[in-house]
Amino acid sequence: MSERVLTIGPVHTLREAARMMAARKVGAAVVVNPDDSGVGILTERDILNSVAAGENPDTELAAQHCTQDLVFAAPDWTLEDAAAAMVRGGFRHLVVVQGHDVVGLLSMRDIVRVWSAARVPSQTTPSTSSSTLVGN
Repeated sequence: MSERVLTIGPVHTLREAARMMAARKVGAAVVVNPDDSGVGILTERDILNSVAAGENPDTELAAQHCTQDLVFAAPDWTLEDAAAAMVRGGFRHLVVVQGHDVVGLLSMRDIVRVWSAARVPSQTTPSTSSSTLVGN
């Protein structure tokens, strides 16, 4: 998981969010509303869908396009747990929380990267497949 999470506010425009995501080379940003205890996630796909619908990225706000009904992961989840949650929910990013704090963001790309690095030429099952999110 990435422990350096891009966080944005709900009133950032989609263009501002896209610029920050591009600069950090990430596919998602955690949307934090200081007036609300919950968090949301804004992904590349959310921005793409808005632009494809003809909406103006200079006026559309992150709060209007982020997903707020999230599945959260805990740092002690295995990569298999995280991948299974992503497949079940049909999403590619998981916000990792410990208590009430966001401690990381895990993407499907992170999982593939770890599993690919662990593969041996004989194509056997990697021994790190049950690794937890923290430390990968």
